[in-house]
Amino acid sequence: MEADPGEWADNEKLRPEDDSPPDPFGSAMATLSLGDYSGPKIWKLGVHVVTWNVASAAPPEDLSDLLQLNNQDLNLDLYVIGLQEMNSGIVSFLSDTAFEDPWSSFFMDVLSPLNFVKVSHVRMQGLLLLIFVKYHHLPFIQILSTKSTPTGLYGYWGNKGGVNICLKVYGYYISVINCHLPPHMSNNDKRLEHFDRILEMQNFEEHGIPNILDHDLILWFGDMNFRIQDLGLHFVRQCISNQYFSPLWEKDQLRIAKKKDPLLREFQEGPLLFPPTYKFDIDSNNYDTSEKRRKPAWTDRILWRLKRQSQAISGLPPYFTLNLKSYNSHMMYSISDHKPVTGTFDLELKPLVSAPLITLMPDSLWTIENDMLISYSSDPDFLSSPWDWIGLYKLGMRHINDYVSYVWVGDNQVSFSNNHHQVYMNLSDIPESEDFFLLCYYSNILNSVAGISTPFKIPLRFFLKEDTLADDSPEISEHQ
Repeated sequence: MEADPGEWADNEKLRPEDDSPPDPFGSAMATLSLGDYSGPKIWKLGVHVVTWNVASAAPPEDLSDLLQLNNQDLNLDLYVIGLQEMNSGIVSFLSDTAFEDPWSSFFMDVLSPLNFVKVSHVRMQGLLLLIFVKYHHLPFIQILSTKSTPTGLYGYWGNKGGVNICLKVYGYYISVINCHLPPHMSNNDKRLEHFDRILEMQNFEEHGIPNILDHDLILWFGDMNFRIQDLGLHFVRQCISNQYFSPLWEKDQLRIAKKKDPLLREFQEGPLLFPPTYKFDIDSNNYDTSEKRRKPAWTDRILWRLKRQSQAISGLPPYFTLNLKSYNSHMMYSISDHKPVTGTFDLELKPLVSAPLITLMPDSLWTIENDMLISYSSDPDFLSSPWDWIGLYKLGMRHINDYVSYVWVGDNQVSFSNNHHQVYMNLSDIPESEDFFLLCYYSNILNSVAGISTPFKIPLRFFLKEDTLADDSPEISEHQ
């Protein structure tokens, strides 16, 4: 049944005028508001990077300090989380392949109620890389590629190496690399060789993506395994006890290599104002008391490289910079022989893309019989696909496949004109709930969200009893 658009004003809309969702953004929306964009403003995104060699341990009960959940001064927009030495035994690895691994599930459980959505991940044996973003950024985050580069056992085994996620954020290219380099004091040259090999393998020619060295930002972190050379164990421990780190910095293998290697020199790092993060006795803050008594070292590091901006765009030079706010270890966690390290940044940019390709209009949502009509408009340059779909999500979704219902755009389109479209979603697929919901348009060609609605409620009076509804829920396609 097709309704007269003039009747919309007479129908109760799905988003009640007197009921608005809780503000999930806090004061962040004062500085970053998509609807208020009217020119080359500088936007600030909060980015929190985590690296941790977890030594095959399961997640602890509380990671609030690691994720800075209790820091009221932070307005974070992205979490970038890299783990090394996850349990990669054959039984555990196969289980994690078939189901969500415990660490990913833990992070989603913690971050999804705060409106962070997992947008991408990549796993190579013990290496795991996760990216979470606040949901309102989804139409401006495009995942371009994920790659794994094994360097163990002559380049064939993934116990060492790097995993990469390449993405575009508001039009800028960003590569994120989580690595695990060879251990032991004597393997410094091999670490540098693997660093170069991982970098060289990040070519994306088949995707039409620029060379990684032409990306606007490279975030590179992980268990790099660089050691403190020349100095004796007793002297190193005395310096740590006295928090006198400068003699140790001078003998840190990574800092020494940066002075000699022109490419490595382009990577920046914050000051090492925290104690070396390796090697500790498990369940303690004591450095190694085993027979080997390994010398402490800053093995766990976070580096970044910014491309020099020289090309003018639309008559204005692009503005894109990364400012370090904090670089710390977290001594309170003792499940591993490594302490986790975090870096918190402000990513400041002038967006090259400021309008979504798809605009979903929740104020135009309304119901007729058993169906909800969804109206949306598309950018003239947007290339749609028969495999595009619109998902209905509860506010606080975990990842893009965490929908409560979806509709294929190509199969269910009822009208379109001048890039304005309408599709029906069967109301029987929608749970009766007082929750807030979102609509997301997923582009199969872009492999990412092209548009997102503002949060809305579905009034309970629009739900029909289950026994009056036909069971015509769509099958989940292998495409999803």
